[in-house]
Amino acid sequence: MRAVVQRVSRARVTIEGETVGEIGNGLVVLLGIARDDTKDDADYLAAKIAALRIFDDAEGRMNLSVKDVNGGLLVVSQFTLYGDARRGLRPSWSDAAPPEVAEPLYEYFVESSRKLLGQVETGSFRKMMQVELVNDGPVTILLDSAR
Repeated sequence: MRAVVQRVSRARVTIEGETVGEIGNGLVVLLGIARDDTKDDADYLAAKIAALRIFDDAEGRMNLSVKDVNGGLLVVSQFTLYGDARRGLRPSWSDAAPPEVAEPLYEYFVESSRKLLGQVETGSFRKMMQVELVNDGPVTILLDSAR
């Protein structure tokens, strides 16, 4: 499981002009699920993201987590994180989980995150979405559950 985590001052997801998820201060999580991912991968990343110390403390040092700052989480399914373009110019998606495997794990990740944090918003699985965000810093972290 892969996650691109971006610290934001605000973010939202719209579908056909309608807002389906929106947060203020917090993290946007673009989440990709691989064929062999399990609930253990989802639990690992949810806990890691909730505790990731990438918010500034009173001294301006990245020392606080999204939970510490009462921030929100906006989770967006992103199968393209498993695009492989090493050969040719058209990415292969063979490492990405098929929708019937990915969607339950995506939902499980969201629920695991909700247990750890207050506000967790989402996009819509398998929908064409527009994601708007203001990256704060900018701070962007790439996480992978493969250890």
